[in-house]
Amino acid sequence: MPPHKTERHERPDTNGRWLPIQIAPDECDLELGRLHKTGILPWSFPCRRRSGIWFNVWADEAVLISPSHWRIWRFHR
Repeated sequence: MPPHKTERHERPDTNGRWLPIQIAPDECDLELGRLHKTGILPWSFPCRRRSGIWFNVWADEAVLISPSHWRIWRFHR
């Protein structure tokens, strides 16, 4: 008998590590950041990608700054 497949999307766990934006999942609240000479600077609001466009979850507005990294949003760090 084949193993049972779940239909819901599993939320990725990054263990707090920053990952490259190229592998960010869609339709999931994420903390985005931008590479800076001192490290990765996190944004202070959760974002979600829909149809290839990043949105501020709280304001439901498109984000015009391109992120370089992401990790799972865990409220305010």
